[in-house]
Amino acid sequence: MLIIGIAGGTGCGKTTVVNQIIEELPDKEVSVISQDSYYNDLSHLSFEERGKINFDHPKAIDFKLLGEHLTQLRAGKSIQQPVYSFASHNRTGQTVHTPPSKVMIVEGILILTHPEIREMFDIKIFVHADSDERLIRRLKRDINERGRDIDEVLYRYQTTLKPMHDQFIEPTKEHADIIIPNNKYNTVAVDIVRTIIIEKLL
Repeated sequence: MLIIGIAGGTGCGKTTVVNQIIEELPDKEVSVISQDSYYNDLSHLSFEERGKINFDHPKAIDFKLLGEHLTQLRAGKSIQQPVYSFASHNRTGQTVHTPPSKVMIVEGILILTHPEIREMFDIKIFVHADSDERLIRRLKRDINERGRDIDEVLYRYQTTLKPMHDQFIEPTKEHADIIIPNNKYNTVAVDIVRTIIIEKLL
């Protein structure tokens, strides 16, 4: 099994890069796990209390569970991946049955901040995008897909997203094996990653 970690700041285009990598690969041999599925279970908190949580801090992620699941997958065992709701700021209680595959891609802004998780990746990728571009993408996504208003998104960006990016996410670039600039479609970098994966699948 090949486990690939793909990190980068919010709105950098990680999901786009993941889709570009896997679009020409066999469906059943590549699976994707999102860090977002592993936000801590906050059922013990009220909705208002959950809304005040800093979700861009490494402490917001249940790395223990993610590590256990990656260990199980590498051992050839299926996992029950949590389902997270951005509307309620909490897990839904549902899970997604995820069997092991030859290639597991783990994507998320904070996955390279955790030393033990980082060591589990055979390839570490950091997707880089200009900060203005990331803000624009974040605005569009949170307003269109997550029902947030522009003032809320900008406030969170200024008070949480940018400080956390500078403190925790940007420094993880030094751990990356490959850095993909994603202000435009980087065919060379994506093709290199895809070639590595294809060689693993042979």
